[in-house]
Amino acid sequence: MALQVAHETAETAEPGRHRDQPGVVDPPRLDLRVDHRRSLAGVGTVSLPRTLVPMKATSGDLPPGEGWTYEVKWDGMRALCFVADGTVRVQSYNERDVTASWPELAGLADALPVASALLDGELVATDAQGRPSFGLLQQRMHVADPAEAARRAAEVPVSYVVFDLLHLDGHDLTGLPLADRRRLLEQVLEPGPRWRISPLHDDGAALLDAATDQGLEGVVAKRLESRYEPGKRTRTWLKVKVRHRQEMVVGGWLPGEGNRTGRIGALLVGYHGVPGDGPLTFAGRVGTGFSDAELQRLGRAFDDLASDDCPFDPPPPRAEILRGPTWLRPELVAELEFGEWTSDGRLRHPSYLGLRDDKAAQDVTRDA
Repeated sequence: MALQVAHETAETAEPGRHRDQPGVVDPPRLDLRVDHRRSLAGVGTVSLPRTLVPMKATSGDLPPGEGWTYEVKWDGMRALCFVADGTVRVQSYNERDVTASWPELAGLADALPVASALLDGELVATDAQGRPSFGLLQQRMHVADPAEAARRAAEVPVSYVVFDLLHLDGHDLTGLPLADRRRLLEQVLEPGPRWRISPLHDDGAALLDAATDQGLEGVVAKRLESRYEPGKRTRTWLKVKVRHRQEMVVGGWLPGEGNRTGRIGALLVGYHGVPGDGPLTFAGRVGTGFSDAELQRLGRAFDDLASDDCPFDPPPPRAEILRGPTWLRPELVAELEFGEWTSDGRLRHPSYLGLRDDKAAQDVTRDA
């Protein structure tokens, strides 16, 4: 069975927790008999925050023991949705207002039977086989003009896959256990045309096998008792990757050869040893995964970032840059796929997936 973003109809979906069938991804049906306000008794009131930095998962293996729940690691863009006064404001991982880029989420406010809410999830585009595709999502991530965003939304629609509820009707839910937050989420959010709940599974190993078979990014394991800790990377959420993925800072580029003569041949990439500080460590060259259109877009972006100074410390070995690099100010973040880390700290067989504008370059570190 395919792991898909598509969901069952209300008549066929089971309410509550997802039945554990790896490979079936469909959110639970809203049980309209449950009044979420009764569940908020004893939770203090506080205004909806203006902004919030999402909680992060730590890279690791499937955890042993009980008390964990598992969901697909969606290959998308992290996004918070602030719902209030009948409107939706979409915020990226790095606290940018990106509402204009995602017009299909405008109806989310009317779909929620609440006065205010704060949702956490992923914006996901899918390919013809129903699999999340970061490459397709790239076509939507850098668009701010409303008319152009609407045109692209018709060509490359996205779904907002929601996995957490952080604020509800004047109540801060971040101090509640994940199990309670998810129960409230299922009470107030009914699957819609462009939003749905990320299903939970009990069997992490089976879900990881299904993700591996279908070429997905991986699985996220979460402690059912975990509180939501904004801006923190904790071990109560673990991301277990099928394929090695890594964000990297672009610090320069090398000219191409053959049919790429006169254009970008490879990116020179690296990472910071400490988030927000420290030198940029060289991690290798990336020369595959580029479309012609992406090479042109990168060329235009690089024109404004050219620098006389090498951003890597120490500089790359001379053998790595014989064709003569063009250094860049280290401000752009690229998503890469690769085989493994070599013994000398280089990416083996890396491939370019796209630029991320939802990640700050100074926060890019090596996952593992």
